[in-house]
Amino acid sequence: MIKSMTGFGRTEFEVNSKKIILEIKSLNSKQIDINIRIPLIYREKETELRKKISEKLVRGKIDLTIYIENHGEDSSSRINEQILKSYFRHIKQINKDLGLTTDNSTLQSLLKLPDVIKTEFESVDEEEWNVLTRNLDYVLAETDNFRLREGTALKVDITGNIAGIQSLLKQIGPFESQRIETIKSRLGENLNKANLNGGIDDNRFEQELIYYLDKMDMNEEKVRLDNHCKYFLETVSQESFNGKKLSFISQEIGREINTIGSKAYDSNIQRIVVQMKDHLERVKEQLLNVL
Repeated sequence: MIKSMTGFGRTEFEVNSKKIILEIKSLNSKQIDINIRIPLIYREKETELRKKISEKLVRGKIDLTIYIENHGEDSSSRINEQILKSYFRHIKQINKDLGLTTDNSTLQSLLKLPDVIKTEFESVDEEEWNVLTRNLDYVLAETDNFRLREGTALKVDITGNIAGIQSLLKQIGPFESQRIETIKSRLGENLNKANLNGGIDDNRFEQELIYYLDKMDMNEEKVRLDNHCKYFLETVSQESFNGKKLSFISQEIGREINTIGSKAYDSNIQRIVVQMKDHLERVKEQLLNVL
């Protein structure tokens, strides 16, 4: 099973004359990176929020935002009447001394002075918090379902590219046998051109040729590459989420493809290797977003 790290979830609800909006966005990351933007009243619950998110979403760059719109008359902000009146008396006396007038604009200016508006500390209402956590569970589930849908699309693309590598691997066989004959012929021609006047030991030449061709043999790499591809597809089909494991397997696939390319000595095989690398790069790019 493949699950993407890209996800989104959102909900809104009302409780205690407040409209609350919960929103979660998730992107790919090597580890879990949680960024929380919440009103001051919920700060004491931040640890609990992080725990819920990490348990459900496991990995990724995750942003949680909570907005509050207060529809009631109650507010945590209050006007400090004593300080406001004191400011007003002083300003009024100064205006009188300077021959200036005191009007509505004076009061508006006074409201901006220090300590005129005070914010009273609010504790989290238990009923409100219970409603919020239930809605958070819903948003986390919605984000997780989004990731599953994205993962389904990723799986089609990734497995298609792995199948492409397997298909290309089968095309190497005919060119491989042709390559060996070409190399034998080329070595023989080069020796004839050297005109060594019969100074060639045929038995020794055959031994060296066998050793040289053995070094160029790529059967082991082909078998390992095929096994790695099969193991990759088996891992994709497992119920657990193995994004990191799939990345490790893709590295092994790349290692075998590179070795085949270094042993190719044939333009047709080299073209196949380039196509394999193209498929593998697409796989690696998609795996960056796999959980």
